[in-house]
Amino acid sequence: MTLPFASLRGVAAPLRRANVDTDQILPARFLTTTTRDGLGRGLFHALRFDEAGAERPDFVLNRGPYREAKILVTLDNFGCGSSREHAPWALLDFGVRCVVAPSFADIFANNCVRNGLLLVTLHRTQCDALIDRAADPATAIWTVDLPSQRIVTPDAGPVPFAIDPTVKARLLAGTDEIHAALGYLAPIEARETAMRDERPWLPRIPGANVFR
Repeated sequence: MTLPFASLRGVAAPLRRANVDTDQILPARFLTTTTRDGLGRGLFHALRFDEAGAERPDFVLNRGPYREAKILVTLDNFGCGSSREHAPWALLDFGVRCVVAPSFADIFANNCVRNGLLLVTLHRTQCDALIDRAADPATAIWTVDLPSQRIVTPDAGPVPFAIDPTVKARLLAGTDEIHAALGYLAPIEARETAMRDERPWLPRIPGANVFR
């Protein structure tokens, strides 16, 4: 189970960059951990910190109020590169639960869904306008409402977004593929029972309702 996503209110951080790959999101040297905890410290590490480990003051997540960002609005092809699931883990550990962009890499998008991170795909002109709004702290507090599929900002009307109904249902329920598959357990077991009754000569795995 993941944390269900319904309505999110928080700071939106503008990241006016295209083709941000997963190594920029979380560099490879942070992939040795066996736990998801603490990965937020490595998020955008090369962008947030210099060679000496000091914060880069010009990077958005090093400035208030964006240190507390829950929403990230960026540009095309976010999450490209390697398929590391640690990338969405790092975003979530930092506190980001929604990323808005014109497009996302497919594997990254799938990893986000299974971890409860909402991806909102909008036209490039809409993302440019939202980046401008997020760049002003006075208009950087947004609400992302998944049930109504809209983003609400302080200075403009709601921005509707489309989402696959299956993805929406999984995010609202906080479920992944395993939980979705378990939803079919009862009819599968019923079919296996029927096969045992119809074909008693078939060998079975001891203790299981599965035939070989």
